[in-house]
Amino acid sequence: MKIILTFVFFLAQLVFSQSSTEWITYFESSGFTSTPNYQETMDYFQKLANYSFHAELKIFGVSPQGRELKCLVVSKDNLFEPDQYSNRNKPVLLMINGIHSGEIEGKDASMLLLRDILVTKEKENLLDSLILLVIPIFNVDGHERTSKYNRINQNGPEEMGWRTTAQNLNLNRDWMKAAAPEMQAMLKLIVDWMPDFIIDSHTTDGADYQYTITYAVEKYQNIYPETAYWLNESFVPFLEYGVEKRGFLIYQYIYLKTWLEGFEGGMISWAATPRFSTGYAAVQNRPSILIETHMIKPYKDRVYSTKAAFETVMEFLNNNSSLLIAINRRADENTITDFTTGIKYLPVAYDNPDIYEEIILKGYKYFWKPSEISGNRKLVYTDENEDFLVNYYNDMIVTDSVSVPNGYIIPQEWWQQSISKIKLHGVESERFQTDTTILVTRYKFNNVIFDSLSYEGRQRVGFDIAPYQEEVVVRKGDVYISTKQRTLRVIVNLLEPSGGDSYIQWGYMNSIFERAEYYENYVMEEVAEKMLSEDPELEKEFNKRLAKDDSFRTDPQARLNFFYERSPYYDKNYLVYPILRVE
Repeated sequence: MKIILTFVFFLAQLVFSQSSTEWITYFESSGFTSTPNYQETMDYFQKLANYSFHAELKIFGVSPQGRELKCLVVSKDNLFEPDQYSNRNKPVLLMINGIHSGEIEGKDASMLLLRDILVTKEKENLLDSLILLVIPIFNVDGHERTSKYNRINQNGPEEMGWRTTAQNLNLNRDWMKAAAPEMQAMLKLIVDWMPDFIIDSHTTDGADYQYTITYAVEKYQNIYPETAYWLNESFVPFLEYGVEKRGFLIYQYIYLKTWLEGFEGGMISWAATPRFSTGYAAVQNRPSILIETHMIKPYKDRVYSTKAAFETVMEFLNNNSSLLIAINRRADENTITDFTTGIKYLPVAYDNPDIYEEIILKGYKYFWKPSEISGNRKLVYTDENEDFLVNYYNDMIVTDSVSVPNGYIIPQEWWQQSISKIKLHGVESERFQTDTTILVTRYKFNNVIFDSLSYEGRQRVGFDIAPYQEEVVVRKGDVYISTKQRTLRVIVNLLEPSGGDSYIQWGYMNSIFERAEYYENYVMEEVAEKMLSEDPELEKEFNKRLAKDDSFRTDPQARLNFFYERSPYYDKNYLVYPILRVE
């Protein structure tokens, strides 16, 4: 009997040895210095799916250069379609790697972690109360634009991908406007599955310090309050303890208030706007975490610290699976109730007040010295550890907010041109079946200023806003979007002009700022004279403006425009926002 048991043990060891050799990753075989290319990566993930009944590799989109976007669905229930979880009792965790594909630790960390879960099964328990979605590489085209020189600030891997897509778009600025085909595919995946928690894995730029990995969660007024409290009070302490227990120093994301002053200038926190992954999760009423490994640390440490963070997040979500589902449900329900039946205003812009607390930051001793290259002073870090007492501006105030209307009306001509993209976010809409007269709120824009350079392929625009009410005829076929739906935060941020990620600010409606008809001065002179002779009140207004406004008085064109804008010839749609608010 003893001989048989010994032989069985030997066979088990042999099988394990062969299996472990077979499952060595490209990262490990390179001596922890390199990362595999797109095909090698997808081959490994496909091998995981082929090996385990608990995994299936799905195609969810195609890049501009024709590469498939893939997602590994991992489930102990062996259910791999979102509609199989209509009444799910397990939260869905979405893990996004390579949104900036030069920052690729998450891909290699995912391979190691999935091997532990699906092959050796030493961490199989992390699937007990979770459904896991892993995006090996989001920016697949950028991933294949490899070079040793793609990220000047970064210490490995030996070759890395590029930050932007083949169309030179930064996917982590595209969550709301969804200009990239990759993002459009991602949003469909998210709407289909509606993840309960999202991880977005990056490598940071910035200062040098002792921490191998940093993180950020949304904890201010841009997210449902209970979610913010849960993240800050329960999740963050567990995360920090779990990652440090696994051997890595971790700290909140370090963003210096004034980069030229180093740590002496202080550090700030911020509320991510929804063009970023964590800000987007917030407007979808979902918690998330941004992981930023430190660019100068060895690639091996960055990969394993990312794996430590992944494991810790999964451990926490397993321990709190029912609570997470309940919080997300309340976030969806209460967002509707709070902002459509109450009198709350939805915040759309934030800033740090001049309030801070002193914190200890583990950095390296550094000094400044004159630079013959730049003519300025240059920053020089040493390898000597030093703890800094830093002013941390960790408060946040709302600088702009909007009342939430009952809904928005989008004229069909604008719906087809750009606004229909809102459906990608899971927003529901309906069409008017007949012409209808409705009292609405409209916006008129003043002091319009276009950015001097394009940004993310768009010409952004800023303005002042003047609201007014008007009775309009809404035509059959125009679109109505009610705010009484779980995507309320998305709707308001996209359709309210004051939202920094609104369609109008992203330049999707720039034609409304263009004049199509003009007057000849000699014609306008006669029209103005007739208007003055027929309207004493207009004459008083004109004379008052002449008396009080020197620039107006000395500008012939402004004086003629005064009359043109008050004449029946003026374009009533010029500088008027075409989207209507239904109060």
